[in-house]
Parts: sequence; C-alpha cells; structure tokens
Amino acid sequence: MDHIFVTAGFATLVIVYRVYRWYTRISLADVPGPKSASFIMGNLKELYQGQAAEADFKWQAQYGNVIRFKALFGEDQLMISDPAALQYIFVRSGYRFPKLRDRSALSKLINGRGILWAEGDNHKRQRRVMLPGFGAPESRAFLPLFKGCAESMSDKWMDIISNSEEQSAEFNIPSWLSRATLDAIGEAAFDVHFGSIDNNENALAHAYGSMMADALGSPSDRQVFIQGVSKYIPTRILEYLGETAKTPRIMRLRETRKIATSVAKEMVKDKAEVLMQGKGNRDVFSLLVKSNMDADAKSKLTEEEMFAQMRTILFAGHETTSNTVTWALLELAKHPEIQSRLRAEIRETEAVIHARGDVDFTIADFDAMPYTTAVMKEVLRFCCVVYHSYRYASQDDVLPLSQPITKRSGEVIYELPVPKGTRIVASIAAYNRNKDIWGEDAHIFNPERWLDGIAKEKKATSLGVYSNLMTFLGGVRACIGWRFAVVEIQAFLTEIVGKFEFELTDKSERIRREACLVMAPTLEGEAENGVQMTLRVSVAPRTEKEY
Repeated sequence: MDHIFVTAGFATLVIVYRVYRWYTRISLADVPGPKSASFIMGNLKELYQGQAAEADFKWQAQYGNVIRFKALFGEDQLMISDPAALQYIFVRSGYRFPKLRDRSALSKLINGRGILWAEGDNHKRQRRVMLPGFGAPESRAFLPLFKGCAESMSDKWMDIISNSEEQSAEFNIPSWLSRATLDAIGEAAFDVHFGSIDNNENALAHAYGSMMADALGSPSDRQVFIQGVSKYIPTRILEYLGETAKTPRIMRLRETRKIATSVAKEMVKDKAEVLMQGKGNRDVFSLLVKSNMDADAKSKLTEEEMFAQMRTILFAGHETTSNTVTWALLELAKHPEIQSRLRAEIRETEAVIHARGDVDFTIADFDAMPYTTAVMKEVLRFCCVVYHSYRYASQDDVLPLSQPITKRSGEVIYELPVPKGTRIVASIAAYNRNKDIWGEDAHIFNPERWLDGIAKEKKATSLGVYSNLMTFLGGVRACIGWRFAVVEIQAFLTEIVGKFEFELTDKSERIRREACLVMAPTLEGEAENGVQMTLRVSVAPRTEKEY
C-alpha cells in the first residue's frame, strides 16, 4: 500500500512541477505579430510563398522590428530587424545562436561540409584557414581580372548591338551576368578560365543557371509544410533524404553538386601539379592550399572540406554578385537620372585616368568616385540578395532592444527574454529598410542618402562589416568574401554602365523578386522558365569631351 502512496505522491510532484514550469516559462505569446492564418500552417504560407521580404516589410510596418509569428501547430517564432537585437545575436553572442539544423542540412546538400555549414570550433578552424585568401590586399589585387571578365561580356554586347537594325537589343541580364561572374570567380579564385561568356553551353554555368529558383522558388503548400516539419526530423534522416529523395527539386540540387564537385576535383588535380613545381599563383585557392599546409594538424582542412570550400566559393562567389548587379541595372533603368549621373562620374574618372597616361581603373580611382560608391551601397541596401538568415537560441537568453516593444497586454519592455530553442528569422531585408536607421524614405532607391543624408550619420549600434549594412552580416559569421564582392561589383558596374544605357521593356512590370534563399528575378506567370530579367541595352552616346 505504501508504494501506491509513494507513486501517487511522486506523480503529483511531477504534475505540480510541470504546471509551475508552464506558468513560469518564458513566453513569446504577448509579443506583437500577425494573426495566425491556421493552426496547422500558421503564418508560414504568407512568409514563404510571397515575393522576397514581402511579408517582412508588411509586418515591419504594422508591428515594428521585433515580430512574433506562428509556425506549424502554433509554434511561436521571431522575425527580427531591430539593430540592437541583431548585434547581440550576430556580433556579441559568438556562436550562441547557431544556424537551424534543417537549414544546415540544405546547406550541406548544396555546398558540403564547408564554411557555410560549419558551427562553433569547426567554423573557427575553417575560417582561420580561409581568411588569408580574402584579405583587403588580395581582394583589391583581383580588380584587373574582374574588369577583364566584365569587358569580355561588354564586347559581346557591343557586337550584338552593332549588328542590330535598331542599334539596341534586349538582353536577359542575369543569364549574361551569371556566366561573366562565374568566369571572374574561376580566374580570381582558382586561376582557371571557364570560358562561360564564349560558351553558353558550359556545363557548370548551365548547372548553376536558375538552380535556386528551380529548386527552392515558388513553394507549394505541401513544400512549405515539409519545410516547417523538417525541424522535427533528426539531422541524419534529413541528410539521408537529401541524398536519396527522387523529387525534381532535390535531384536538381544533387545534379549541380555532382558537376561542381567534378570541376573542383579536376581543379585540385591541376593545381596540385602546379604547386608541386613551386609555381603557385596568388589566386584564392593557391593561398588557401598554402594556408592549409602551414596550419597545424588539428586545424587542417580535410579533402572533403577542401572540396566543400571550393563549391562554396564557386556558388556564393558568383551567384550573389551576378544577382546584385542584375538588380542594380533594373533600378538604374527605373531611374534614368541616377543612371546618367553615375555614367557621367565614370566617364569623368576615365578622362582623369587617360590624362595621366593610364588605361585601367585602380582601387584609388574607385575611392575617388563618391557617387559610384553611393549607388553601390544603395544597391546593397535596397536589393540585398540574401534577405534572411535563420538562427535559434541555444539557451534561454535576453535580447537587448534599440526601441522598446509594447506587448499586446500594454506592457512596455526594453529587452526581450527568449526561451531556449526559439527559432529566429533575422530579416536582413527589413533591417536594411529600417526607417530609424535609413530615414523615412527607406523604401525608396536613393543613393543621395550616402552622400549627405542619414546613412552617413554615426549609428548608436554598429552592426554590419560594410557601411552598417546587414547585407554581409557581421561578427563571427560575417561573409568572408565581402571585400572580394565589393571590388567585383564596382568593376562590373563601372564597365557596363560606362558603356551602355539600360531601359525597361514591356516585361519589366512582371518582374518578381523570387524568394529562393537568394532573391532572384523571375517573371510573373513564367516561373517555370527560370531566372530572367530582360532590359533593352544600347550604346550610351558620348559627348565630344568624353572621347
């Protein structure tokens, strides 16, 4: 009889403890946010089926910079664009807010166990080995290579335009830029000439073309549900499904991975022979191999990790840059007065270069081009290609806030407790449109803000590695190649805007900001045709002074 009372007493204590934990738990339920569309799907359809950051901007305008939204089965998640909270997550907390397991499994499928996938000490080790290839001097040294690849593309455009009756032509901009930037990353990162501009049937260029839109764009209700439920699936099973699933989208990613790995292995073989002869160049991969050779045994990258870094560099090094320049050209076509002013500064600088007896732009020339720099920064702010970063709280924590939150109960809070396991969507796009930081016209493309506007003011909270933008993130997970990207974007913009004029076409109103982990351009009603953005291009006339 005694054991019955003991068992009953123990059960009562457990129930009381669980009730106590329930009522004293950290809850996000009172944080403002949109009403759940359904218990099963929550707000996920609105978040993931709209255009890139469409829900972010809408919710930010309604609820502020910290938003509670519902995931599957009523789970509370957070969307954050508050600078103090983001600084805490990305800069001050180190690795306490890791990437989501399910997102990491997708990263592994695309690029392998490389720097984008790694966490904690593993990430520190990989980043330490890779950093020598992406320093400021190394990135600046690649300017002539980037300019050369941009010139190869512009020469092709010039031939096509000069042979057309109208002396203009419509180009699918992302298709050309993707191939040109792939050539640029091949030469700068691996000292390899892919020849994608000369051969539009290049296997690697063809594999990467529209890959993200094909595999991750325009998800169905079922795909949104599977994405949401994947958090409950063990990592090994997710990785197994990634390797074996017969769905067209997963197979598309695997096929691209297979081609990229084959190219990487061939490059490693060729590079090893050159390095063995002591003829290594200053490309990123040569510097990476040297850094890996100099590292101690525990820090060295494995062969699998080396291939993963190569695939990461190939993908991230050309996909984000080509998309950024693509969106830049769309904004310039929408704002011909900005385009004309930018071209005027480029040509004025060209005149200075020629007057001193030189032919090519230098980094010093770029530094002396304030409007060009302002346009580039505004593109990186307004058209950030990577619009979300996904994290979770690895322990109970408290997020500082730059602005207080008024909870639904009316209570005003100046910091936000978050329970362990809370999933967070860090909205890079919404931070880059935060009116408290960028001004009331944050949703307008306006390079002037970088010359004498609010963007030049010193901010209370310093966040991103470049001009306080979140585009390249910040802290230990900041984009390792951000300097590389800035120089490449400058090289392409000065080359093509200096020579050509860009105009909208009758398809321009149908351009979608396709949400597929990166923001890629597609056409409304033509998602099955992949990435496309057609602009009319003509040779920009020159005045007598500009010849």
